Amino acid sequence: MRSLTSRAERWPIAGRFVIARGAKTQADVVVAEIADGAARGRGECVPYPRYGHTPDSVLAAIEAVRPEIEAGAGRERLQDLLPPGPARNALDCALWDLEASLTGVPAWQAAGRRRLDPLKTAFTISLGSPEEMAEAARAEAKRPMLKLKLGGPGDLTRVEAVRRAAPKTRLIVDANEALSFDELRALAPARTGLDVKLLEQPLKAGEDAALEGYDSPLPLCADEGLHSRAELAEVARRYACVNVKLDKTGGLTEALLLVEAARALDLKVMVGCMVATSLSMAPAMLAAQGADFVDLDGPLLLARDRDPGLTYLGSMIEPPPPGLWG
Repeated sequence: MRSLTSRAERWPIAGRFVIARGAKTQADVVVAEIADGAARGRGECVPYPRYGHTPDSVLAAIEAVRPEIEAGAGRERLQDLLPPGPARNALDCALWDLEASLTGVPAWQAAGRRRLDPLKTAFTISLGSPEEMAEAARAEAKRPMLKLKLGGPGDLTRVEAVRRAAPKTRLIVDANEALSFDELRALAPARTGLDVKLLEQPLKAGEDAALEGYDSPLPLCADEGLHSRAELAEVARRYACVNVKLDKTGGLTEALLLVEAARALDLKVMVGCMVATSLSMAPAMLAAQGADFVDLDGPLLLARDRDPGLTYLGSMIEPPPPGLWG
């Protein structure tokens, strides 16, 4: 007989994680665990205030569907029980993990992957002064890709400072909705000259209609403006790339479908994450197979991670060990 438990956890961040919306020193996550006899499955999600979520609200949402989950509801039924978001993500990933435990078939194989390859992830540089960001970039200059958090005025100086500190690494930048359209038009050409590969969510989600018809010299990527396939058609008119995060899609099930749908529209795909432990990153690795950009560095930003956790060899992520997930 199935049983469902859930709990909130706090994981300290190494230093501070700073974006345009603010700073934090800990990662708040919610873990759902489904047991069925000796088998169990776990999933982790991040309640994100940007979308109106808190640990308490996510725990309440999980609790509300307890009867259906304990009665045997699977991943397909779950899509109707909860909307896209962190609560559904934790449960969806727990159900994938439970199925692997019950059947002995790895989750990557159940997802239709021929294999699960290691992945190279970007490494995030928090928003700060140009000098602070350059110092952080210099320490990570041997990584193949750095992702810079930006915040409006002074951004060009920040990117220039990072480029001098890390002249060979690939750069992507993330504005987290902090730019105006005029700022975007002024800065995008300059960033192209600095060999920036991608700019994430320059304008506020819901206020980015101005991007339709805008011929950006720098590829733009939708993040806050995209949760699931429901927004994809609109997003495709405004962006060249989509950032797929399991906490937005509501789990691996929808993430896999969203990646497939984005590819069908000739969009590039990034698979990203919130700041969280390896338990959040492991299922995202399935969606990230073959992605154009991978940003699954959450555990690298923490003061400590789960044990067992993912193995990071520099920026290379090894497939998850069986004791972690899937």
